[in-house]
Amino acid sequence: MPTSIALGADHAGFTYKEAIREHLAARNFSVEDFGAYSKDSMDYPDIAHPLAEAVQQQRHDLGILVCGTGNGVAITANKHSQIRAALCWNQEIAALVRQHNDANILCLPARFISEEEALALVDVFLKTDFEGGRHGRRVNKITC
Repeated sequence: MPTSIALGADHAGFTYKEAIREHLAARNFSVEDFGAYSKDSMDYPDIAHPLAEAVQQQRHDLGILVCGTGNGVAITANKHSQIRAALCWNQEIAALVRQHNDANILCLPARFISEEEALALVDVFLKTDFEGGRHGRRVNKITC
């Protein structure tokens, strides 16, 4: 089970990020908050790049990013070597991206899921382990 989580969001994901931060703190996870720190409009790459670098450098076990669709932060984070950021909108996908893809950053679409579902996705993502085996062979072929 991971213990150190990098957490970030843009303005559209700010409210969910705050709820996730409190949720993780209540479960004794160490959390570094990469922002945003308000609902003021900001650019998601300004959060996603530093967070992805922190996960890439293994300063945190896993990361969680939230934006309106989840796509902007996922696309940005996936520019970093060894980052496998996965957009998730239901619990089955959150489990499978960990089991089969060894995803290390969960990306959530705040405008398309409830806060309750976001917290459930976080829990599934964090408790699910990579299966390895044939999936490891495939994951090893991802990096260019």
